[in-house]
Amino acid sequence: MSESRLDVRRMLCSISVIKTQNKLKQLAVGDILAVVCTDLGVLIDLPAWVTINSYSILDHQQNDNEITIK
Repeated sequence: MSESRLDVRRMLCSISVIKTQNKLKQLAVGDILAVVCTDLGVLIDLPAWVTINSYSILDHQQNDNEITIK
């Protein structure tokens, strides 16, 4: 099991979700993807996409400028 990081800062939410989907296709079962973004829309759209596609969110952190979702 490994952890990868996807930097989608300064991208709109729909692009962030598409890039997340594409990156997850490259990972093995059990791998963790940390998505780093700045668009607050990802807090709604990414969890919805994750649920529909049978993935899980392990954690999310938010500071003044960035959101990290694992």
